[in-house]
Amino acid sequence: MYPATTSAPVNESTRVAQESATLSPRFYTTDFEAMDRLNVEKVREEWDQLLEEFRNDPNKGHFKRNEKFEGDWSDMPNREQFVDFLVSSITAEFSGCILYAEIKKRVKNPDIVELFGHMSRDEGRHAGFINGTLKDLGMGVDLSFLTKEKKYTFFKPKFIFYATYLSEKIGYARYITIYRQLEENPELRFHPIFEWFKDWCNDEFRHGEAFAALMHSNPEYISGRNTYWIRFFLLAVFCTMWVRDHLRRDFYAQMGFDVSEYDLEVFRKTSEISRQCFPLVLDFENPKFIARMNRMVENTRKIEESRRKGGPIQAIRRFGLLASNALTFGRLYAMRVHKNEIPADFRLTPAY
Repeated sequence: MYPATTSAPVNESTRVAQESATLSPRFYTTDFEAMDRLNVEKVREEWDQLLEEFRNDPNKGHFKRNEKFEGDWSDMPNREQFVDFLVSSITAEFSGCILYAEIKKRVKNPDIVELFGHMSRDEGRHAGFINGTLKDLGMGVDLSFLTKEKKYTFFKPKFIFYATYLSEKIGYARYITIYRQLEENPELRFHPIFEWFKDWCNDEFRHGEAFAALMHSNPEYISGRNTYWIRFFLLAVFCTMWVRDHLRRDFYAQMGFDVSEYDLEVFRKTSEISRQCFPLVLDFENPKFIARMNRMVENTRKIEESRRKGGPIQAIRRFGLLASNALTFGRLYAMRVHKNEIPADFRLTPAY
């Protein structure tokens, strides 16, 4: 979608954001003609209400830095893991901004144009706000460079819906869980950015509602054989979060979390919310499910160690570990799930 250019030297955080490794948030493109054909008349009343919320732009003045951000952050504990958290977050936010802006540019359907224009605006604000904190840490990401150099993955619209719906809803669940923990325990709030998480995550929740509306207006996307794809995306998102978070457990411990309990709480919130449009819920609290995700954590830790060592022997070792992760993912996919009865009529759900 964007032409490659001659690479200039970039800082470490930009390089990490540029990577397209398994655990890195990706940049997407899609079938814009199919997006243009979407019809939302089945959910018109709720759709118009949702667009009115976007037009009102409740967070227009929210993302303003103040004196709390002034200070010396060089001695911050777990600084590297905090930066990793911010870089993965900014990549996810900015990839959404670029995709949504491209959809707005490439389609003519007024409902779709307006929706994705609003969502691109929100995601751009989020990315810029995160980047301000990264710059404070001397690790700002060159977003214009990312636009040119990051590899793009083509997804059909339905895959975009599954992936971004889950990304927005699990993002909400992650941010609100952190916000509430630090609101109750302000002595654990080691950086002011966390004070902005409540209203921020409400943007994420609203975006998720938009994708839920799109899926309800096209019910074939959430029924029949597509159920298998929904199951795949749910599992992929949950496993990715579990592995990534467990590789930076000290960051969560600094906020008073046991990382496993934090992730399970986020899974609970996400699963409860996703009942509005997904016909199944993963059995993620099953001890076998957790044990298999932990195996993927350990394999991934060994893969990272192997990459640092380098050499042909380590390459063979990584292949075996990647194969083990693929097999473990397959075994997780084969586990039973809980069926869910999707509501016949779509209704916007309030954030909680």
